[in-house]
Formats: sequence, C-alpha cells, structure tokens
Amino acid sequence: MSTTLNLAIFGIGNVGSTLLKQIASYNERSKKNSNATKINVFVIANSKLALFSDHTDSDTWKTDFDTNSYPYTMEDIYSQKEKLKSKEQYISDEPFIAVDLTASGDFVKQYISLIENGFHLVTANKIANSLSYSFYTELREALDIHKKQFHYETNVGSGLPIIETIKNLHNSGEEIQKIRGVFSGSLSYLFNTFSKEEKEFSEILLEADALGLTEPDVREDLSGNDVARKLLILGREIGLKHEFEDVSVQSLVPKELNGQTTLPQFHESIKKLNAVLAKSKSSLGEGEVLRHVGELDLKTKRFEVKLVQEPTSTALGQTKGADAVFEIYSRSYGEQPLVIQGAGAGKVVTARGVLGDILKVAHSYN
Repeated sequence: MSTTLNLAIFGIGNVGSTLLKQIASYNERSKKNSNATKINVFVIANSKLALFSDHTDSDTWKTDFDTNSYPYTMEDIYSQKEKLKSKEQYISDEPFIAVDLTASGDFVKQYISLIENGFHLVTANKIANSLSYSFYTELREALDIHKKQFHYETNVGSGLPIIETIKNLHNSGEEIQKIRGVFSGSLSYLFNTFSKEEKEFSEILLEADALGLTEPDVREDLSGNDVARKLLILGREIGLKHEFEDVSVQSLVPKELNGQTTLPQFHESIKKLNAVLAKSKSSLGEGEVLRHVGELDLKTKRFEVKLVQEPTSTALGQTKGADAVFEIYSRSYGEQPLVIQGAGAGKVVTARGVLGDILKVAHSYN
C-alpha cells in the first residue's frame, strides 16, 4: 500500500515555488505506479498568510493563494491537520510534515511545537541547527520523545549529499581529520568569475543577485555567516559541541556597511568593495585564484571561514560557475581526500534536495 505524505509548506519564495512545481510533476509521474508515495499539500503559508485545503493543487496554488489565503496562527495549522485526519479518506498514521523554506529565526522557534503536534520536520533553513547547542539538543530530545524525523540535507551544499556522507563516515567509526571546501554556491560564483574576468566585484555581485544565487540580503553571504553556519552544522554532526561564536570568520563586508545600513543603502554603496578585492586579486601568484573557503580542523577543533589564494591545480581551485566542492580528509583516505562537488546554489537543486528529504520520511511507513 502506498503512503500519502501530508505537507504544510512554510515559505513560498524561489525555492518554495519551485518545490511546488516539482511536487506536481512528481505526483503526475506517480499516477503510473499504484505503490508510489503520494504527496498532498494541505497548507501553503508565508509569514503572514496561509492557504488551507484538504488537497491543494500544486499547479494552481498561486491563484488559489491570492484569492483564498488569510492570516493564521500555528493553532490554525494544527486545527487544519486534525480536520484532515477526521476525513474518511485519511488512512491512519499517514505522516504529516512541516517543510520550512523560510530563512526565519522566528519560525524556527515553532519547531518543537510542531513536533509535539505530530509533525515531522524537513528544512532548508540553517538557523535551527546553528543556534545554541542547548537548543540543538533540546530539539533532538523532542524528536526522540515523539518519534519524529528531522531531515535537513540542503542545509549544506544544496542538493549535494554532504551531511549524509559526513554522518555515515562518523557513525561507521571513520576518523575524520579535516573538512575543507567552497561551501557557498553564491561565493563560488562570485570568486570564480572575479578571478578570471576583468570585471569589478560589484558588477559580478549584482549579476549573482539577479540570477538568484545569493541570499535575499547578500551581506549574509559576504559576511561569511552563511558559511559559518554550514561549517558549524557539519561539526555538530560529528559530535562537536561548539557555538556559532567559536567560528573564526573573515567578513568581506566593510564595517560601515554591515549592520549599520539598510539593504537598499548597502546596494547603493557596494562599489566600496571593489578596491579591497581588487587588491586581493592583484596579489595572486601564477596559477592561483581567489576562493572563499570554510575549514574545520578536527585535530585543533578550529573552525575558519576565510578568503584564500588557491592553486588552480586543486579541487577547490578548479571549481566553475556556482559549484560547491568539499574535501573530506580522514584516516582511511589519507592524503587524498574524498571530494564531493556539484551545483552549490540555485532554486532547482535546493528544491530537489528538499523533495528528496520529504520522501525520506515515507521510508519508515512503507
């Protein structure tokens, strides 16, 4: 018998909209297989409004949302879940999943309540796993008590299997010695382009923003905070109990533009970045490129986010476009690291990774 996954999707920006298209396509393909997992979206919400339905059509949701959404509370979400469970067509124990596609620290505060009210969690939001270690453990205790799943592969590397690989190596007893990589697809694009083209950095930054490769506030990328969160998440996956403040971060944002200006004011002043980064580029040696890297040294337990001069002969030096690349050094792999590389940013690969996490929930129900 096939399983139906009932989703409440929070966040309908680039990734959320793309995920809904992918769900529609997935459900269409699933009609050919009576045993395939089905996906039912019963809530679509942004920060203020929600569309409730026993069965939302993923193809027409935008029109439905514009005409039928209304302000909501989390209690409304839970009531809608219970309403769906009371329907005759609902099969006992069909899973409910809350999908967080926001970048909201406030919404993360709802995670434990969602678990207590019967939801599994799937998130592309990195904040929950990079908040205080006490919250990190409290969240997992709630998951254990209520026997709920939490999937977040897209927290690092978009659709690349980085977290899963790290967890599998660690759980199998492998001694991981160092993790090093270009963690950010947006910063990869910026410095891949800047290193090889005669363009000012501000021009390339605007191009990346237009392509949807950066965070809504590009300072989150340039500050190194986004990479720092990803690095911390990987460290915690292998048992480290560090806090965000333990990550040494080299920010690329001039102090006068970070936190003291509005986003529009920052965009008006981005040319101030050009002189600093032009100087870094002019110091490159033969066969070197600029790369923005995250590095976790397990021997020293040091987390670092920094701009480096990287030889073009290395995996990091050979990245192209918005690719992310991760080098995993361990006792078994020796001097030759395990390398995972691929698209590190973009709404399509991120949504595809989220869809993969959603379907993982069904494995324990089939």
